[in-house]
Order: sequence, then structure tokens, then C-alpha cells
Amino acid sequence: MSDKKKILLADDDVDYLFQTKLHLKQAGYEVIQAESQREAEEVLQSVKPDLAIYDLMMETEDSGFILCYKTRQKYPDVPIIIATAVASETGVSFGLNTEEEQRWIKADLYLEKGIRKEQLHKEIDKLLNS
Repeated sequence: MSDKKKILLADDDVDYLFQTKLHLKQAGYEVIQAESQREAEEVLQSVKPDLAIYDLMMETEDSGFILCYKTRQKYPDVPIIIATAVASETGVSFGLNTEEEQRWIKADLYLEKGIRKEQLHKEIDKLLNS
């Protein structure tokens, strides 16, 4: 049995999925990918990831939020990162700066896509070791 940490990566952008999965595998993680909210929900039925990274907008504009909520219900201790380009695509910006945002977003970290792979690894390590 592998002692690699499992990361569930859900995003409907196949290029982003490919690149991020490659980087995470090179960093020593086992990566389970899902190309939609529905696929990620199916994975969560049988696999408890050590960490999850969700895009915000997949089938719907709030797919990532829904995944955060469902993940928290089933696995309350799994750290969750929302990685999205929503601010650059829509001009709408949000974060996890207030208690209210933290209460309804249900993620541990919000990142804008385009983050350097070294920074992503650093943030993942912080969440896995906290």
C-alpha cells in the first residue's frame, strides 16, 4: 500500500488538470482526477483524499462550493483548496478573509489559477501538516 498522500483534483479544464496532475505527481503525491463535479462526487463515495483541490465553475457556477460542502459533510477533516480563475474571467472577487466567507465557502484556502507550482506545493504542505 502506498504511503503517498492522495489529492483529489477536480476541474473541467483538461489542460489545467494535466499540468497540475503532472506537477503534483512529480512532487510525490498520488493524484485522483475528476473532470466534473459529478465525477468528483463519485470518487468521494469510495475514496477519502488527504486533500482536495476544486475548480469553482464546472457544470455550474458554484460546482466547487457544492463539492466543498459535500466533502465537509462526508470528511470534515480533509483540507480543501478552491483554485479558480473566476476573478479574471468575471471580475467577481472573493476570498476567505471574513468569518462569513469561511462559513459559507467551506474551503481552507482560495487560490487564483496561475499560482506557481512551488507555491502550490508549499500551500499543500502547510495544509497537510497543520
